[in-house]
Amino acid sequence: MKILFVSLGCDKNLVDSEEMLGDLTLAGYEITDDEELAEAAVINTCCFINDAKKESIDSILELAERRTSGQLKALIVTGCLAQRYSEDIRREIPEVDAVIGTTAQESLLEALDTVLKRGEYETGAHDSAKEEGADPGEEKEASAAIVRLDDLKKKPRTNVKRILTTADGFGYLRIAEGCSKHCTYCVIPSIRGPYRSVPMEDVVRTAEDLASRGVRELILVAQETTIYGLDLYGKKMLPELLRRLAAIEGICWIRLLYCYPEEITPGLVEVMRDEPKVLHYIDMPIQHASDDILKRMGRRTNRKELEDIIGLLRREIPDICIRTTLITGFPGETDKDHRTLMSFVRRMKFDRLGVFAYSREEGTPAARMPKQVPAPVKSKRRRELMLLQQQIAFKKARGMKGRTVEAIVEGRIVGEDVYTSRTYMDAPGVDGTLFVETGRDLMTGDFIKVRITGSDQYDLIGEVED
Repeated sequence: MKILFVSLGCDKNLVDSEEMLGDLTLAGYEITDDEELAEAAVINTCCFINDAKKESIDSILELAERRTSGQLKALIVTGCLAQRYSEDIRREIPEVDAVIGTTAQESLLEALDTVLKRGEYETGAHDSAKEEGADPGEEKEASAAIVRLDDLKKKPRTNVKRILTTADGFGYLRIAEGCSKHCTYCVIPSIRGPYRSVPMEDVVRTAEDLASRGVRELILVAQETTIYGLDLYGKKMLPELLRRLAAIEGICWIRLLYCYPEEITPGLVEVMRDEPKVLHYIDMPIQHASDDILKRMGRRTNRKELEDIIGLLRREIPDICIRTTLITGFPGETDKDHRTLMSFVRRMKFDRLGVFAYSREEGTPAARMPKQVPAPVKSKRRRELMLLQQQIAFKKARGMKGRTVEAIVEGRIVGEDVYTSRTYMDAPGVDGTLFVETGRDLMTGDFIKVRITGSDQYDLIGEVED
């Protein structure tokens, strides 16, 4: 049977998807990306903010039409939306055959098998009912969606075969699951559970497997990477983990995402500075710079502490690339708070920055706070921040001209002698691209030396150095 698998949301969700794809292929199912050929569909959903929730619901409804027409014999919804709204999906979208939560994904095969067998039974039962004039109500009741939810404190899955869906050369390495921070705007603890580290031996074993399959850049992900190991070993073990990963043959780059600023230690900075394979790149979400708003968000830093952490990183690692994210329009944010944030961004000159307008998520403390900011004001403030960052980023890109950097090849532009690549400053999917013109034949995953000759907004242009 051919299965269409749709993966939405973040890179942590993508790891879940790759593990479920591994489960399906080991069980003998064939994966297809052609909706016309698919006989069943699995959609791994996201619901972190309203836009993600809408995308997930729209995708389910689109596939539900194919389930109604009979083209699909099964439609299964997994992931964060499934965990958070299992009963709503079951009640409102009857075309969905099974709903599987974030910690119950190993039940996918059992649920799919049950749905398919039930479909065979119901086809026969339906034909018999028509012949015998039986009440169709019993058949409808039997068709109710299967719901599989499990303990949110359950240990993360380990040693699972994954089908890699990323481009050759890089892969995501999840080192922990869940979060225990409980920021007032965030639903993650309620749908992913508390923070649970993956045992170090299992992380290393997974990384070795990825390296044996051609992965040369490991991208470490979790809801928060910086407190890795605290729950298992009684202390932060990310520096030790980085040293272990750097010793793996075949791994050339190690990139850190989702580092909470208050958890960045001198020991971590030291490893980033001294271990050649650990990139001088850090994704460090700060969310705001107004002390009042940070407190209302439940964040654990203030503006002065953020300045100190950024200063430490830049002193110890002068060429570090700092990416951050901000939330604008949080409940109670005043014009003064917004000006404070604008001033902070102007002074810090982040290398990479993303801005989200606050999303009011039901069930969170922030959703019940007074002084909710009107949507037009949130959008206006977001635009102002992005325009400011645009000026900073474009100037930084122009300043790269003449530098020689190492880059990893991602692909070739069809019909041209131009390749797309990434520098240490660019995480896949969120940062810029380095376009390289060369007559040489390059392969995805190759590392090359490139001299920067120019820039185009966020992107760089260069040529291969011999």
